[in-house]
Amino acid sequence: MTNKSYRRYSAALLAGFAGGNVASFVKWGSENPFPPRTADRAIPPVEMLNDLGLNTEAMIYHWSGHVVNWGVAGVHHLFSVFFAMLYCWLAEIFPSIKLWQGVAFALVITVIFHGVVLPAAGWAPALWDLPADEILSETFGHILWMWTIEIFRRDLRNRITRARDAEERLATSAGR
Repeated sequence: MTNKSYRRYSAALLAGFAGGNVASFVKWGSENPFPPRTADRAIPPVEMLNDLGLNTEAMIYHWSGHVVNWGVAGVHHLFSVFFAMLYCWLAEIFPSIKLWQGVAFALVITVIFHGVVLPAAGWAPALWDLPADEILSETFGHILWMWTIEIFRRDLRNRITRARDAEERLATSAGR
């Protein structure tokens, strides 16, 4: 754990908010060359919103001749911002969460959501029933997503505070 006096929660949350917004588009973009699901299956946010009694077919807008579902995009975007802010907040306390520049956290999120939460809620098949393409797409997309968040976290937090991360300040002040 880091020294409480070096923690900067406001800067971390702001960095998480900014990084989560941008990383949402990174994750979305990774799904274009590597679609995460077979074409015959509904995407989990549609299943979730429908289970909540919301009509996802009415959650659309048109852009440049395309139909865009803002409900589905909104679920993914809110997920990104929430988990980015959580990650950045936790990084102030537990520096080990940043293992491999956030890749370890991305892998944990992938397993928890695609291996436990989505199947338990009936929004996706069990992990062992998922096609290899889906596992690879989601894992790759989550790694890019979290790495983007870590880049924002480190840069913005350090720019805002004009100081290194909490554990680095401790190591520097100890003469390491």
